Amino acid sequence: MLMKKLVVATLLATSTLAMAQEWPDGKRVRVIVPYPAGGGADFVSRIVSNRLGETLKTTVIVENRTGASGTIGADAVAKSAPDGNTILIASPAEVLVGPISGQKTAYSAEQDLVPVTLIDETPLVIAAHPSVPASNLTELIALAKDAPSKYAYGTPGNGSSMHYAGKSLNAIGKISLQHVPYRGAAPAIADLLGGQVPIGMVGMPPVLAFAKSGKLHVLAVTSAKRSAAMPDVPAVSELPGFAGYRFTNWMGVYLPAKTPQAVVDKLAANIAQIVRETATREKLREQGVEPVGNSPAEFVSFLKSERTTYAKVAADRDIRVSQ
Repeated sequence: MLMKKLVVATLLATSTLAMAQEWPDGKRVRVIVPYPAGGGADFVSRIVSNRLGETLKTTVIVENRTGASGTIGADAVAKSAPDGNTILIASPAEVLVGPISGQKTAYSAEQDLVPVTLIDETPLVIAAHPSVPASNLTELIALAKDAPSKYAYGTPGNGSSMHYAGKSLNAIGKISLQHVPYRGAAPAIADLLGGQVPIGMVGMPPVLAFAKSGKLHVLAVTSAKRSAAMPDVPAVSELPGFAGYRFTNWMGVYLPAKTPQAVVDKLAANIAQIVRETATREKLREQGVEPVGNSPAEFVSFLKSERTTYAKVAADRDIRVSQ
């Protein structure tokens, strides 16, 4: 009887130890968000991270490492140990779009980071302070033509997808809205609410509540079609001459290069599972975020397509991070 109890106790201890070391060594996991709290990146990261700790059976901490258009946080992950315990949730700016427009970084996104999974895609919104006398994008373009130096647009930073969207709006609409880069969406929206900048080009999630309360006016979305979260707001592509206009923000998961493939695959499977859960999907879609959750190979294919698209836009419209 005593021997049987010892065997059972040993099995339980072994099982508990295996659970504690499951991901992958029992250490605390840091999720690095390279933008301030209150923005779209932070919103998505916290929803996913709250569940990630449960699925990995470990402690997961979200850490906002901001600055330099997301590159400070990305660099911290690129220089971390490749053990799966430091995760980057990135936007296009710091891992793809910024370098295309000439941004200098202390790391190479292609060499020092490994793609894991695409969490979501999100429409950008063109939002205006109520003092701007425009109820739609057509009227804003007319205002900008009448007063070429009067209006500016704020974005989360140089080399962001929002920067590209704004430059493309200028080129196609033959206007000259001035670009004002911020250190993330939250400070850009704060200045937009205060009227310090009249127009904002940001992701949808942090703007929705202000749009519903009337504190901001959303003139258009930049996705290929209208968003289910704001069905009455037209897409830019609906305007004459803007066919094919499409810019989205997205959140992708990265690990340091040389992380074992088994760890990469397991993290991808866990996050894809979280993103596909009904509760998670509903939370994201309520804020205009379209969940994805794919394999590392599918994410790499997506990045290749995005790189081709943004490289062409940068070349055609002479987009540089200094602009």
